[in-house]
Amino acid sequence: MSELSFEQMLEESFKTIHNGEVVEGTVIDVKEDEIILNIGCKADGIITKNEYTNESGADLRDLVHVNDTLEAKVLKVNDGEGQILLTYKRLAAERGNKRLEEAFNNQEVLSAPVVQVLGGGLSVVVDEARVFIPASLVSDTYEKNLEKYAGQEIEFVITEFNPRRRRIIGDRKQLLVARKAELQKALFERIAIGDVVEGVVKNVTDFGAFIDLGGADGLLHISEMSWGHVENPKKVFKVGEKLEVLIKDIQGEKIALSLKFADKNPWLNAAEKFAAGNIVTGKVARMTDFGAFVELEPGVDALLHVSQISHEHVDKPSDVLKVGQEITAKVVDFNEEDKKISLSMKALENASAPAPASEEPVFEEEVVEEIVEDVPVEE
Repeated sequence: MSELSFEQMLEESFKTIHNGEVVEGTVIDVKEDEIILNIGCKADGIITKNEYTNESGADLRDLVHVNDTLEAKVLKVNDGEGQILLTYKRLAAERGNKRLEEAFNNQEVLSAPVVQVLGGGLSVVVDEARVFIPASLVSDTYEKNLEKYAGQEIEFVITEFNPRRRRIIGDRKQLLVARKAELQKALFERIAIGDVVEGVVKNVTDFGAFIDLGGADGLLHISEMSWGHVENPKKVFKVGEKLEVLIKDIQGEKIALSLKFADKNPWLNAAEKFAAGNIVTGKVARMTDFGAFVELEPGVDALLHVSQISHEHVDKPSDVLKVGQEITAKVVDFNEEDKKISLSMKALENASAPAPASEEPVFEEEVVEEIVEDVPVEE
């Protein structure tokens, strides 16, 4: 029996590999754009940067180090220069696709970072396999700018899996909708009319503010923002601000809120503060042809009739008064039941100045009805 030469024994010690085979090797050298692996063959295995990562600007020396162990797939047994071309990226993508297929079949919730923001959606990577999430499936509300998701870890489910067509679609929206439904159910189970709850200002409009109660939004209408008059909600509230609000009404999924707490009703002690004969100070809030309405404190307005402004004849209140002007007057009538107060500046003028009989204190009956349409709570 002939003995094998050293060269023959060395030759037989090297394993034979084929295209498409998965091999394991040890990193023996790393360059900026190339990794060299000892895979137990006569030739070393080469992984170029393009076959390792999708990051074009990456330096492989920052990602891989000598003596690291890697698994790769054989692309070419001989690249023409006696080297074996390997791919790390494609093997990882194949395994990633398998992982995604399992998740698709099981409707599993996945989590992955957003690696790219595209014009029509987001791209995420799971084990080197890419998933596209269309803009319409990113959120349960319209997202004008998707850039805020760049680099974020997000959760989603796979709703379409077709790797041959490179079509793997993710959906984040259905998770948000399902969770919101759970939170909404829990919220309606624990709240009742009359409760005081904490919320966060979500959006402010000309007619009111929408408050996130943690599961559903409630509408704080402009008429319920204060016992006083609120002209512009956007000057009063800011998005993100925390508020304690009163549940005024619940109609189906609509929640009406209020900041007009009963114990802070300014009319509770108005009878003492604004009794007939008292001298009071207030600001002119608005004017009509027949008189000026004076805010004595938020929620308490009084009428200064045009005939009670001065002993001298005043044609229109706007001839002598301005909105925002502070005036001092005497309370000449207080009607707690109808919440009406009548003032007189004339009564504080020189008492010796005679007043025509026709200029007796007059309380103008004014019925001001604000017809507030039922504004639907934003869903």
